[in-house]
Amino acid sequence: MRLLYHSLAIYLSLTSQAEAASGKKESKEVEHKPCTITSPSSGAFFDLTSLQLPNPKDSKAKHPREHSWNATGHDLGYNFTINVCGPVIEPIEDVVGVDKALWRNVSAYYKQDGKIYSLGQQNSNLTMRGRKLVLNYTDGSPCDPAGSKRAHSVQDLMARDLNDNDMEKRKVKGDDDDEDEDDKKSSKKKPSSTERRKSVIISMLCDKDPLAPQLALSFVGTHDECSYFFEGRSNAACATANTSSGGSLNPGGVFGVIVIIAILVYLVGGCVYNRAVLHQRGWQQVPNYNLWASIFGFFRDIFIILTSSCARFLPSRRGYSRVNGGIGGLGSRRGRGDSDAENRLIDELNEEWED
Repeated sequence: MRLLYHSLAIYLSLTSQAEAASGKKESKEVEHKPCTITSPSSGAFFDLTSLQLPNPKDSKAKHPREHSWNATGHDLGYNFTINVCGPVIEPIEDVVGVDKALWRNVSAYYKQDGKIYSLGQQNSNLTMRGRKLVLNYTDGSPCDPAGSKRAHSVQDLMARDLNDNDMEKRKVKGDDDDEDEDDKKSSKKKPSSTERRKSVIISMLCDKDPLAPQLALSFVGTHDECSYFFEGRSNAACATANTSSGGSLNPGGVFGVIVIIAILVYLVGGCVYNRAVLHQRGWQQVPNYNLWASIFGFFRDIFIILTSSCARFLPSRRGYSRVNGGIGGLGSRRGRGDSDAENRLIDELNEEWED
């Protein structure tokens, strides 16, 4: 018995480890699938692939969409063009501050004074901020440091501090030191390689209204015209069942499982009731046996009728066939002679039996 218990324990431990490993593989596959994510806190699954607009040239739809998603900039004086988890489908050129090889990967942009400014490159990795589903685009066009009053004030203060420091150092040091200070000052004025670039943050919210559009994209605000915030409402942003992994079931599979369980409960429960309470045996234990037998008999009769009607169209059999003669024919005479011989034989057997 101890050997049996040890073997069962080892078997259960191995199966649990296998299930854990398979669960880890499935979670990794879900994380790596583009434009999908599973919430680490609630386990809810989100899939935004239906909001990704493909290129009309590559689309298999009968009437593909020819424009990306749009959002109104309101007081900014320009509007935005955005695609979800993919580059915009409009052909764009001469993007400010972006290499030509990266123009086709721009996922959000706006036009101002005839120039195109990128808000970020393509990104298919979704992020969960608590319960919020977030999509982020980065590495857009360079930010304008003089885009706000705050930037101007900061630059003025920095310039004043530099001038004051230079004057004090020049009073203390000689002419030779002035050249070194000029070199340092010029080096500070050189643009740094880590310049800020425009970016986008889109907060996706669930909208279960059946009459709502596929995606309602709204502009929320911006900081120094460098970081832009949007809000997107769509039915695709609602939590759904994960149908990408093999272990999960879609709604049709769940319905099928429920139907199978209901049938098993009906059969097993009915058989137990008929056997234990009604004391039925044999086929009578099946619940509603007479009903199912009549239905089976009905389909059996239909099958016989169909097969018999179809048999008329089959070719007739070849070979000997019995011919029934008329009243005065040979067949009638043979039949009458056979009956007379049988009667005589019966009479003889009766007489012998009586003797």
